[in-house]
Amino acid sequence: MIAQEEKEKRQKTGKQGMLENVMRQFNHASDSIGLNPDIRKILEITNNELVVHFPVKMDDGNVEVFTGYRVQHNNALGPYKGGLRYHPTVDIDAARALAMWMTWKTSLAGLPFGGAKGGIQIDPAKYSAAELERITRRFTYALGDNIGPELDIPAPDVNTNAQTMAWILDTYMSTKSPNERSSNLHVVTGKPVGAGGSEGRDRATGYGVYLCIKFWAAHNNIDLKGRKFIVQGFGNVGYWASRFLEEEGALLIAVQDASGSIINRKGIPVDELFTYMAGNKNAVAGFPRADVLRNEEFFGLDCDICIPAALGNQITDKNADAIKALLIAEGANGPTDVQAEKILLEKGVAIIPDILCNSGGVIGSYFEWLQNRNGEIWQLEEVMEKLQKKLRESFSRVMRVTDDKNTDMRTAAFSIAIERLEQAYMQRGIFP
Repeated sequence: MIAQEEKEKRQKTGKQGMLENVMRQFNHASDSIGLNPDIRKILEITNNELVVHFPVKMDDGNVEVFTGYRVQHNNALGPYKGGLRYHPTVDIDAARALAMWMTWKTSLAGLPFGGAKGGIQIDPAKYSAAELERITRRFTYALGDNIGPELDIPAPDVNTNAQTMAWILDTYMSTKSPNERSSNLHVVTGKPVGAGGSEGRDRATGYGVYLCIKFWAAHNNIDLKGRKFIVQGFGNVGYWASRFLEEEGALLIAVQDASGSIINRKGIPVDELFTYMAGNKNAVAGFPRADVLRNEEFFGLDCDICIPAALGNQITDKNADAIKALLIAEGANGPTDVQAEKILLEKGVAIIPDILCNSGGVIGSYFEWLQNRNGEIWQLEEVMEKLQKKLRESFSRVMRVTDDKNTDMRTAAFSIAIERLEQAYMQRGIFP
């Protein structure tokens, strides 16, 4: 019902949906590189789409039926990889769009993964922890053998976390025979460290956002010290990106989340806000060291860097004109729609695209998967060093194409990702 209402709302307002957005980005990049038309036919559709309806008994004894999704876009480069989100906006089109973005993201990063995405159409705030555990376990059971450590590896996303992954892991392993269980630890990534997770996975995405900003600043001879930045969404990604930027001397001046917007032009202490949120239902509203800001004024604030790290389609043609930032660093997936990007580029605003900017998460997931697969345990310093090296390589490749072809960073990133997939198909051929 929510998904249908969202589609009708988009039709009435003319607002770009995520699937339309990613397809326009794909087509633009494909045109720019002259993608083989046969390969184009393959990449513009998904491989598999799973929709499951499953019943769960609530704390009060009543039964509710939930709808879950898993879309597997492409696995030409390796097993499907992508997060599971719990949110009312989850529907088949959102899963398709996010799965495609994951394919481009893993390809750009040079990982042996494909792309997938999914989740449950649910507002987790309305359910107890015990109910969320039962919902997660029942969803995992419904997915069955459509996920697996060498087939499709889920990870955390919006409103899911390490605990969610631990429930999925335990449920999945419980369906296997005793002699198979030890070889299935890497069926999910983003697990708690004690349950086979990797050191540094919690901060990998936010650290990657920070690194991309740092690399971009160095490329443009900009000193980050004293630079002002704003963040939409202060979850795992927004917090860690802010913390590392603060250590670099940058100043967080405003934050927006579902509870509202706050501002302090002299600076919001990152760890103080994080601690406050832990005791305030993870909401920024009411933080004593900042003032209330009207939501519609957030993106128009006078700042140097804007980090959208919440949901998709937050920067549109309705608010793009007001943006004063020099740089948009996309911590979320698809936060800037196509019309808004055109406006921003014409204004001279740089955009580090999501498939590069937030790829630290999937790179960290790859490291966790690799450690589980090989029976290794890496120290935090080793993980962060490898992550920085991998992201520097990706960023450098994107900037070379951006400069050589005089194009924008998104087109460059998409081109690199798609060409890697094209090469794989051309070398392997099409069965039979």
